[in-house]
Amino acid sequence: MSATISPAAVKTLRDRTNAPMMACKSALTEANGDMEKAVEIIRSRFKDAVVKFGEREAAEGRIATHVDNAKKVGVILELRCESAPVTKSEQFIALANFLAREAAENNLDSVEALLAHPKATEKITETVGLIRENMKPARLARLSGGVQGSYIHHDGTTGVLLQAEGDKADDQVLRDVCMHVVARNPLYGRREDVPAAVIDKEKEIARAHIDADPKNKSKPANILEKITEGKLNTWFGDNVLVEQAFVKDDTRKVGDVLKAAGLTLVKFVRYKVGEKSS
Repeated sequence: MSATISPAAVKTLRDRTNAPMMACKSALTEANGDMEKAVEIIRSRFKDAVVKFGEREAAEGRIATHVDNAKKVGVILELRCESAPVTKSEQFIALANFLAREAAENNLDSVEALLAHPKATEKITETVGLIRENMKPARLARLSGGVQGSYIHHDGTTGVLLQAEGDKADDQVLRDVCMHVVARNPLYGRREDVPAAVIDKEKEIARAHIDADPKNKSKPANILEKITEGKLNTWFGDNVLVEQAFVKDDTRKVGDVLKAAGLTLVKFVRYKVGEKSS
């Protein structure tokens, strides 16, 4: 004889698993009212959902970050799903934040390491079972040392994790610089981060432009070299973070903003959903 399933029991199972009410009632009915067995049934169904939805394309997603300056660690993560509405759901946002925090706290510095972490896979399985969509971490970066800051654009699709050297983390300045990186998308952090081959190519382009201008034909070599350096400096100002004009005050360079706060840039990581890693 089947056990009578009370609304209180259904609510208890829902509170424990976050599964839909009807799924909880079905599991309790199948378990003949045994709460622990019903929990296992729900978990099994979540796992089945991961297998069922795992081959679907996950082209949407959001960026999450976790920074702990007491432990000198930060993580940025791209989590993918199938549909745009899911990226705004509480469960998906909570999953992204949970995975970023787990990676930061457990020294997980790659997607592979994250997916080998039992708490992470359990949470992914649970959320897939609830939302019924494929979900997977696509990229992850973990930075350790120095002081760190982060910023996520309001739609969740772009985020930045930034690392600097300094005695004290100025959270507002770090956040503002990260916001600048989201807006301006610099190619490099510092001039010394630019590969020599890239600099050589930009010099070649600058010289070609100079040679193509008839007004430069009679100018001496030292003047032409200064013009080349000027063009190269303009390129640095457009593409190197510390040399860009700060978006909140274009009379100052980003490097000067950091310096005023007692900070020196080390590196940054910028993720936009769907972009390939460089």
